[in-house]
Amino acid sequence: MQGREPTAGTLDGARNGGAGAADSELLTRFAELIVRFAANVQPGQIVAISTEPGKLDLTRAVAESAYRAGAKFVDVMQFDLHVKRSRILHADEDTLDYVPPWYGERTLALGEHRAARIGLTGPSMPGLLSDLDPARAGRDQLPFLRESAEVVNARTTNWTAVPCPTQPWAQLVFPDAEPAEAMARLWEHVLHICRLDEDDPVAAWRARQDVLTGAAARLTARGLDALHFEGPGTDLRVGLLPSSRFISARFETIDGIEHMPNLPSEEIFTTPDPLRVDGFVRSTKPLVVGGTIIRGLRARFEGGRAVSIEADEGGELLARYAERDPGASRLGEVALVDGDGRIGPLDTVFYDTLIDENAASHVALGSAYEFTVGEQDVERINRSQIHIDFMIGSPEVDVTGVTASGERVPVLRGGAWQI
Repeated sequence: MQGREPTAGTLDGARNGGAGAADSELLTRFAELIVRFAANVQPGQIVAISTEPGKLDLTRAVAESAYRAGAKFVDVMQFDLHVKRSRILHADEDTLDYVPPWYGERTLALGEHRAARIGLTGPSMPGLLSDLDPARAGRDQLPFLRESAEVVNARTTNWTAVPCPTQPWAQLVFPDAEPAEAMARLWEHVLHICRLDEDDPVAAWRARQDVLTGAAARLTARGLDALHFEGPGTDLRVGLLPSSRFISARFETIDGIEHMPNLPSEEIFTTPDPLRVDGFVRSTKPLVVGGTIIRGLRARFEGGRAVSIEADEGGELLARYAERDPGASRLGEVALVDGDGRIGPLDTVFYDTLIDENAASHVALGSAYEFTVGEQDVERINRSQIHIDFMIGSPEVDVTGVTASGERVPVLRGGAWQI
């Protein structure tokens, strides 16, 4: 691992079985990094925080930091998977895909008001929905909202998503550890991958972003027609659009506010051609979708569409999601991750896509990002109500670029850039 491990004493609350979180000084430092760097909250902005039960301490720390940064108002929305479970179990089946209109209206309003958005990720109740009927569970896709993709593509909000350790999540990642020790270890990992073990984490992130932005620019300059993934259980060719360009997680709003949408982020990504994806692929890490853990995922694509989705566990739920609309079975993102980040070397499965997708190259079913293609190709990108990433990369998976003339250009070998 790079950097330093967190100093002793920063995790006394977790180690001593207290509130199950880091101490107040550390929470404040983490919240400041989230608010002032990742989300880059501006004076006078509305700040929307999305959270879950079990994440109260960091939620409050982020809200306090936002007000210190000059926020006009902090709006906290909490989503409870136990309530979702009750709905899936007992609600009339015809109502399971109903989304109250004010949910989407709120999201669009945040864009209209140029708000900042902060989401606290990490499974707070892992596996809570795993025993439910996948057909019913697949119809209720909350808390995902299709309006979120609209706001992201419009670039009207500065936003970020950041992991927040919880006790159930810690026990999932470290099942053999005592509860207090599991929580402490999860916090140590989160601090490390977020570079909070550096004297100046912002400078550390800017240096890493410079590396990734450079790799993205070099890859874009090659003008590739496709990416070819080859490895155990994987032989997948992902076509690119003529104007597809790779970018890192260094975003800017239409008003010029720079922000980091994922903390941590170790990827470069672009929008693929949704009609030109062919072959088969095996996921290299489990993923959590709507409270269900999916393991051993396997998918086969023909003409851009996922014609088969199976898994050792939980596959039927993802297959149901892929039937949601015409774009749900096609790709909206392809992302590459090298081996020099902080997540992959830990060799830890976090069961949080925000983190795991930044340990390995990945693709996403569903909606695409408009700002990774030129105006001439915006109408060709994939549109969907879903966006679900799954990891397909590892040091054993080679990534090769293919030009329109058929030239093969090594891109990743053993997790190292070849460009």
